[in-house]
Amino acid sequence: MTDLSHFKKMIEARLVELGGRMQDIETELESPKPKDLGDQAIDLEDDEVLEGIGRVSQKEVALLQNALAEIANGSYGFCKKCGGPISEARLQAVLYAVLCRDCAQIAQSGKG
Repeated sequence: MTDLSHFKKMIEARLVELGGRMQDIETELESPKPKDLGDQAIDLEDDEVLEGIGRVSQKEVALLQNALAEIANGSYGFCKKCGGPISEARLQAVLYAVLCRDCAQIAQSGKG
């Protein structure tokens, strides 16, 4: 049986890490822009990258929050497609995994 408290702690730690990252990004995006046009252009490019990282982080936060809800309702660690258990190794690699390895491979190949 999967140790849910272990995964809950890992998810919560990752959420804290992502929260810090998103706060750093927000601080950087709100910082004053340089007066030099060349520096402004570089800053705008950097801001686009930071915004992309922020969007990815927000998506991961939503997936992790969903995983916490699944822990709470007892459905964490079970495949949404076949209902079988998701291996602990897969959950270690992808804390918010909703498909077992076999179903994920089928879905990725486009046959499912």
